[in-house]
Amino acid sequence: QVQLVESGGGLVQSGGSLRLSCAASGSIFSNYRLGWYRQVPGKTRELVGAISTGGVVRYADSVKGRFTISRDNAKNTVYLQMTSLRPDDTAVYYCYLAQGTNDYWGQGTQVTVSS
Repeated sequence: QVQLVESGGGLVQSGGSLRLSCAASGSIFSNYRLGWYRQVPGKTRELVGAISTGGVVRYADSVKGRFTISRDNAKNTVYLQMTSLRPDDTAVYYCYLAQGTNDYWGQGTQVTVSS
């Protein structure tokens, strides 16, 4: 089993920044993908971005140029640096780890951007 613990959410004004962290523990092997999704009540969960073991990153168009994903393989941790935040970035943010055929999810952390 894999456990994911997120931290760093909160309330920020429009134009501000936040950094989310997600630490993974448990049965983690050498090759796995880490990433972030977000969800607004009543809507489907959407991909924010993902990063492979080798550091290849992809982002949703809505966050390109504003959000940066990075990872520390030694710590099994993924980060989401969010800048130029907008009210429509308000959501619960979930980190995930994809390993083989299994996906694991964090508990979610609320990000609220006020206008």
